[in-house]
Amino acid sequence: MGDNYPCRPSDQGFDESLIHLSGGMGQVGDITTYFKGDSSYFDPVLWHNNKQEAYNGYCSDIFAENAIKFIKNNKSAPFFCYLAFNAPHTPLQVPEAYYNKFKDIDPTRGFQNDGKPFPNMSEKDKEDARKVYAMVNNIDDNLDKLFKTLDELKIADNTIVIFMTDNGPQQVRYVAGMRGRKGSVYQGGVRVPFYLRYPGGLGNSKAVETVAAHIDILPTLSELCHVALPKGRHLDGHSLVNSMQGRKVDWENRSLFFYWSRRYPELYNNMALRKGNYKLVAMADYDAPLQDFELYDLTDDPYEQKNQVVTENKVAADLKKELDKMYQELITSENLVNQPRVLIGDSHENPVILNRNDAGGERGIWNQEDIYGNWRVSIKKGTYNIRFKFVEPVKPNGHIYLETGAVVQQKLVKGTNDTDMIEMKGVKLADIDCDIIPFYAVGGKNILPFWVELTKVD
Repeated sequence: MGDNYPCRPSDQGFDESLIHLSGGMGQVGDITTYFKGDSSYFDPVLWHNNKQEAYNGYCSDIFAENAIKFIKNNKSAPFFCYLAFNAPHTPLQVPEAYYNKFKDIDPTRGFQNDGKPFPNMSEKDKEDARKVYAMVNNIDDNLDKLFKTLDELKIADNTIVIFMTDNGPQQVRYVAGMRGRKGSVYQGGVRVPFYLRYPGGLGNSKAVETVAAHIDILPTLSELCHVALPKGRHLDGHSLVNSMQGRKVDWENRSLFFYWSRRYPELYNNMALRKGNYKLVAMADYDAPLQDFELYDLTDDPYEQKNQVVTENKVAADLKKELDKMYQELITSENLVNQPRVLIGDSHENPVILNRNDAGGERGIWNQEDIYGNWRVSIKKGTYNIRFKFVEPVKPNGHIYLETGAVVQQKLVKGTNDTDMIEMKGVKLADIDCDIIPFYAVGGKNILPFWVELTKVD
């Protein structure tokens, strides 16, 4: 949701939150675990109600234990608990006892020559898969504890539980023969599990064939819980209750739009639109003719191997018109045109830490040193103490720069020793909406800080 006010979970309606920071644990956005490297999932520093707290144990166990505690504390009234595991995710870390269950398996076992285009797996792919399966096994055990808690509290029948994932696998491994994986708009990247458990309201188990997406969850929960949908806005999703109860719906042929990018959507690059059984995939130039697109009939070709863009030209043309319309709607949406700014100096969050995962500037910002980056902010007038943290210690006798709009403040960093932390104290900043642009100039390089902390002192 966001690591800074006004986008943190606590700013968006959650009464209690226990989170890692953006990206993933051990990654550049999560400044409290990044420097732990290969042990970042163990004994982590997390953020409980926006305050750093140290925890003991493995991250998935910690999140599950605290979710169960929350449910026990709120069992007597309606509650919403969002349990978002960090795992399975890189860096691939798992308790040894779980890894040992899978260390000797062959992850390609079970791949059958039945026409499915299964991937070739290197030895590294196999080892990664073993760790992923161990992480999933750990999640299974934690969910078992959660389900048993619901039973013990005698609220299982009247509790809706949804299990889903956000995207396909990051590594090469079993994905039922589907094409692509995380970061791709082919089925292996966008088709994911979805289970809904509600014994008291939906009865026995059944498979529902209706094509659905995450946008359908809100209206579904609204209907199941008898809570009115918000007014004054257009919702793209539809309630799945009729489908779950075996009744026909009148929106089965609606269009679903997919894209994946690290920044803004890129016209005709890694985009797709599905309508009914047909799916148009765009992996082409911005001015590409229709024949450069791909069209698949997912009923006859679930593995997206037979491009029918030429033989089904009219279908492809119609889908492209819808894709163009959705793309235009997306790039003119409010939160892309006027992106929310991080508020600096606001009483809701002081100090503010700006991390690499939220930085703009050059594409592909990660943990590089000599790279241009900035943060989109709204500053309140005041005096600030500012700290700049670097990935690696930097040499002394360079200049630290802080640009805020037209105001550029700089300081010579004197000394004889390398340092990974530079401070500027008593910095006067005016009321301004701008990009904060920090860099340390030394030895012919302009080094972007790993994170920047701004504390308003008056």
